[in-house]
Order: sequence, then structure tokens, then C-alpha cells
Amino acid sequence: MALFKRRTAGRAGEWYYCLKHGTVEEGPECRAADRLGPYESREEAGHALETVRERDAQWREDPRWNDDGGADR
Repeated sequence: MALFKRRTAGRAGEWYYCLKHGTVEEGPECRAADRLGPYESREEAGHALETVRERDAQWREDPRWNDDGGADR
């Protein structure tokens, strides 16, 4: 008998984007390493990859995180 139950982080009503399956899921279905989120809505989770690209571009251009002034590598 296991001492601890294996639980997946997250709750129903939270939306995630599964990188492994390329789908939006409610609550924890896939393992945390394979998903982005949580997001507040299904639509927001559906745009997860777009959000990641936008944030990545912002961080590349942020001089606090980039010593070369935002130049592409």
C-alpha cells in the first residue's frame, strides 16, 4: 500500500494547453511537464503558444535580461 496518493497539480475550472497532444484540457489531465497553464478560460489556453512567442519576444528585447541590447542571436 502506498503511503502517499499520486495527485496531479491543478483543479477543475483551470484550463491548460497540452504540449504533447496539442490540445486544450480542463483541469489536470496530462503531466505538468507537458502542459502550459493554468489559464482562466478555454480560449486563453487555446492561444498558449502565441502567448509564449509574444512573451519570449518581449524578454529578448528587455535590456534587464539581455546584455546585447535585444539583438537576435
